[in-house]
Amino acid sequence: MSWVGRLLDVRETLPRMVLVILSGVAYLLVICGTQTPPTGLQWLLAGAAFASGLLLHRRPQINLLVQTVLFAVALTVLDDSTINQVGTAWALGEVAFWAPRAAWVWGATGMVAAVYVLLGMPGSEESLTEQLVGLASSLGLPILIGTVGRTTHELGVQAARRAESEQRAARADERAAIARELHDVVAHHIASVVLRVGVARHVLPGLDAKVTDVFDDVHRTGTEALTDLRRLVAVLRDPDGVRGDASLTAIEPSALPAALAGAVEKARLAGVIVEAEIDPAIGGLDAVRGLAVLRLTQEALTNVAKHAGPAATASLRVTMTGSDLAWDVSDDGGRLLTGPRDVPVGGGHGLTGMRERVEVLGGELTAGPEGKGWRVSTVLPG
Repeated sequence: MSWVGRLLDVRETLPRMVLVILSGVAYLLVICGTQTPPTGLQWLLAGAAFASGLLLHRRPQINLLVQTVLFAVALTVLDDSTINQVGTAWALGEVAFWAPRAAWVWGATGMVAAVYVLLGMPGSEESLTEQLVGLASSLGLPILIGTVGRTTHELGVQAARRAESEQRAARADERAAIARELHDVVAHHIASVVLRVGVARHVLPGLDAKVTDVFDDVHRTGTEALTDLRRLVAVLRDPDGVRGDASLTAIEPSALPAALAGAVEKARLAGVIVEAEIDPAIGGLDAVRGLAVLRLTQEALTNVAKHAGPAATASLRVTMTGSDLAWDVSDDGGRLLTGPRDVPVGGGHGLTGMRERVEVLGGELTAGPEGKGWRVSTVLPG
């Protein structure tokens, strides 16, 4: 922000006050010094005005009262009350910067004008017209500057609120469009798959038990996917409406070990050999980290089955160290691979989502080749 912008910023009271004080010191040293040197009492009242401006620059009402009292004293005991007059006028301008209602500005202006009329006008060599014009000028300019600054600030706040409202509306439209696609396309196809698998289980008699188990697993997985999709669509369409529903955003901590065991069992049904080491202490995790661990595990084991193949051996380790949670999934690359595995096939969008989830919780995801396989790990701080 430029220095001119800072001088007109409602929040920047100190730079304006410093500028006024420097102007006052220059007046006493240069203008008064070339004519009649300032008296000790003049320096005393000026110093009091400067100190009040610095100490009370965040309290414009109190500063105006102090400056007005000093101005009244200066009108009574000094021949040249310019410093205190300017200090009072500027304090009035700061009230105009701050005032939440116009009544504050009018009341403060009336108080200062009354002091000037009662103590400054009697005995003045200037005509009444000259005195009134001088009074209007000395009070009107600071009030104008303060009013412009306050109005500019209010317009800026209103513009920021409008921009934020427009952004919220745009995000809501985008969420609604995604929700429609999920509901009309993805959910439709998954529902069709679930239906066909259910039909196949009943119209194909005498199937091998292993084939039946596969059909059951596909049917169960598809049904759970539909449930998750419905929850996601509900969140996308009305995030505020489901914010208090823990079932959409978290998992019961005591159910986490069983949920992880379920994810491991699914990977095993897909043919992956999974060695799991799950610390029972994770049952005391908070719901947010518990959900993160479950989603990370599901994504990592799915990636093992997808990229390393059903012949792979994977290792899952979830341990607690104090309040920190250490999570690690690695695999041997599968028997069909002859060299190290590179970045996961498919663009690594799942890995990106895992990293974002971890970073939100203050952790850092480490992922990369290890031997012929792949390893992902993180520590979620407590």
